[in-house]
Amino acid sequence: MQELNYNENPIVFNQTDEVISFKCELQENLQKAMKIFVEEHPNWDQYRILQAAIAGFLMQKGFQNRDLTRLYVGNMFSMNFKD
Repeated sequence: MQELNYNENPIVFNQTDEVISFKCELQENLQKAMKIFVEEHPNWDQYRILQAAIAGFLMQKGFQNRDLTRLYVGNMFSMNFKD
């Protein structure tokens, strides 16, 4: 199985963002689906998908934070918000 691209998406990150790496094991079916999605949508990468998913989950669970909302909206709509 081909590995996904591990390059950072410049649309998602800017110079003031702090990036923390973590290792995450995914079920094979989830990894395959993500790989297919990224191949069909070249403006997305696995980092953008995971950031949008985590931010969306936290927002759905009631966590309210302006930076989190900006990250979620920015990932979903390829927007880059400047402070």
